[in-house]
Amino acid sequence: MRLIEAEAFGDEDWLAKSREGFGAFAVGSSFHVRPLWDETPGPADRMDLVVNPGLAFGTGGHETTRLCMELLEELAATSRLKGPVLDIGAGTGILSLAAFLLGGRGLTAFDIDPDCGPAMTELMELNAHLLKGAIPYDSFVGTLDHPKVQGPYAGLLANILLETIQELLPRMAEVAAPGGWLVASGILAERTDEALVSLVSHGFKPEKVLKEGEWIAVLAVREP
Repeated sequence: MRLIEAEAFGDEDWLAKSREGFGAFAVGSSFHVRPLWDETPGPADRMDLVVNPGLAFGTGGHETTRLCMELLEELAATSRLKGPVLDIGAGTGILSLAAFLLGGRGLTAFDIDPDCGPAMTELMELNAHLLKGAIPYDSFVGTLDHPKVQGPYAGLLANILLETIQELLPRMAEVAAPGGWLVASGILAERTDEALVSLVSHGFKPEKVLKEGEWIAVLAVREP
């Protein structure tokens, strides 16, 4: 192997560089999200969520997470955020935490990624100022076939890729209560029709679609 070209890089503070790309921001009408290195609290009329942008997905920075949080606000506003609720592919657990802070109870969050177990614990610790000693949700590392998955669930959260949603929809339909809701995202807007057809074919009637950038989130209801 022959070296074609070499390029020298000056000394960089790569930690500082990575932090430049993640600042505080508002989500929906209820939340202010800030990274753990930002010690400036958010506005008094918003819940001040602290996150650690790291390996696990779910810091609120992605459009899909924000869209799901906005749909959770709508469910809370219409008194539909009642448990039990199952968060599928929860990442850091930010959606379950948001649901709890909005009044949801009986929450269970899980992910297949072993890194997500510590990430969920860390998120709770970072937001102790909001939780005031409460444990917002039960959690485990595993799949939708884990013994801890005990339906029927009044609500399901699934901010994962559309292909994974499609694979899991038969099992989701089994564990969802009739009339229960599903908030699904991780879906590219260009595949909206495909996503809606998949939901309908498994007994989930789409109720609302939110879009931000290239992504959508869907609120659907399990038909009786």
